[in-house]
Amino acid sequence: MTRIKSTRIFRKIINIVRNLMFRMVFLVFSLFFPTTSYCQETSSKSIYIAGSGNTALDQHMSSLLQDRLGNDFNLVMLPEDREAMITDTPIVSIGPSAFSRVRQANRSVPILAMFVEKDLIDGFAARAPGQISGVFYNVPLLRQALTGKSILPNATKVALLATTESVELYEPLLDALPAYGMTARVFVVDNSNDLIPTLVRALRYGDFVLAAPDDTIYNPRTIKHILLTAYRHNRFVIGPSQAYVRAGSLASSYAPFSVMVSQASRFLKEYFASGQLPPPAYPDIYRVKINRQVARSMNIPLPEGKNISDEVDHALGKKSGVDVD
Repeated sequence: MTRIKSTRIFRKIINIVRNLMFRMVFLVFSLFFPTTSYCQETSSKSIYIAGSGNTALDQHMSSLLQDRLGNDFNLVMLPEDREAMITDTPIVSIGPSAFSRVRQANRSVPILAMFVEKDLIDGFAARAPGQISGVFYNVPLLRQALTGKSILPNATKVALLATTESVELYEPLLDALPAYGMTARVFVVDNSNDLIPTLVRALRYGDFVLAAPDDTIYNPRTIKHILLTAYRHNRFVIGPSQAYVRAGSLASSYAPFSVMVSQASRFLKEYFASGQLPPPAYPDIYRVKINRQVARSMNIPLPEGKNISDEVDHALGKKSGVDVD
C-alpha cells in the first residue's frame, strides 16, 4: 500500500516537473521571439493612427478608413510614446497637433496628415516629397467665393477681412476672381478693437463677406459679433466652415468625411505600391451646407445645397478644371 502511494506521488511530481519545463520553454521562446506574431501582422500592410485626443473622432475616422482600405490592411492606434520608434510603416495623423507631434518625434517616418490646412502641410511636403502628404481640410477660397455667387448671382464684389499676417492668404484669390466676373478687396484689421469698424467698411463695399480659416479674426469669441453686424447691414457671410454655418453664416462648402477618407485610402495604397506618398491635395468632391433660417430672415431664396455645389463644380470645370487656393 505504501508502495502504491509512493508511485502516485512520484507521478504527480513528474507531471509538475513537466508542466514547469513546458512553461520555461514557452517563456524562453517568448523572450527570444517576442515579435513573431507582430511581424506577421506588419507584413500584411500595417498602418498606424496618431490620434487627435478626441476618442470619438479618432475611432470614427479609423473605422471609415479601415472600411475603405479593406482586409489587406491593418490599422493600429499608436501610443504617443511609440511615435519615435516607427520606421517604414506609414502614420496617419488626425489633426494639426497630431501631425506636429509625430513630425517632431520622428523625422523619417511617412506621414499622411488628415484634418490639416494647406498652409501647414505644404512646406513640409516640399521639403520631404513622397514622405509627407495630406488631405486638406480647409476649402479653396475660390470655391467659397463661387458658392456665394451661386446664391447671389448678381454679386460682383467680395469683401475679405485679414490681419497683416494673413493678408497674403488672399493673393491667389484676388488674381483668380476676375475670370469669374468678380473682384475682391481685403480690409486689414490692425487689432481687436478695429474688428467691427473694419467689418463695417467691408460690408459697405462687398455684396457678401467671404470668411477664410483665419482664427485671429474668425473664432468663437468674435463670430457672434461679426454675424450680427453683417445681418444688420443686410449682408451675409460665406464660410469658413460647417461649424460657422451652424453659428449663423449663410453657407459654406465642405468635403464630407467619406470623401476625405476615400482620398486618404488611395494615397496609402499608392504608398504601398510605390514607396512614395502622392503630393498633398484637396478632396475632389465638395458639398454645400446652408442655413435656411438665416436665408429666410434675409429674404434670400436658396436652392438645394447639391444644386449650388453642382453649379460651382461646373464653373470651376469650365474655366480650368481645378480649384484655386
